[in-house]
Amino acid sequence: MKRLMTLLSGVLAILFSLNLALASPPNKQDSSRHLYERVMEEYKHKDYEAALAGFRFFLELHGQSSLAANAQYWMGECQYRLGRYKEALKSFYHVVSYYPLSPKLAASTLKIGQSYTRLKDHEKARTMFERVIDEYPESPEAELARKALDAAPMRDAEPAPQLTGNSSSD
Repeated sequence: MKRLMTLLSGVLAILFSLNLALASPPNKQDSSRHLYERVMEEYKHKDYEAALAGFRFFLELHGQSSLAANAQYWMGECQYRLGRYKEALKSFYHVVSYYPLSPKLAASTLKIGQSYTRLKDHEKARTMFERVIDEYPESPEAELARKALDAAPMRDAEPAPQLTGNSSSD
């Protein structure tokens, strides 16, 4: 209950700080940008719970805006920073699936790989890191993906131990 109250107070603080008039703002683009920037301030101040609530609220109000893909990405970042890796996966996959022209595609794909790493699913993480390198080879995310692959646990590096001696399994 306390957590819910914290989230609600965060959303209310965002609304009051914006002085939003919810009844047809004069310029919807300006109000969506203003709300987005205000929520980003919460993120920059590492108040990930408030930022997560703010990005959810932003998407409810402005789900069709040009900033919707970014808001979805930053929701995933908040979830990732809070250690909610399965939720983060859903948010990052949402960016990849529903915003094919988003500038956040490379970053979302990288974060999917990083989320899988945190969940100890190294095979899926490797696949996503390789995808970043293949699809966005010159991006900063590709460099991070290369580093992640270099640091990844080696699979099949050691052959399985062979049984030696007298085995009587005829």
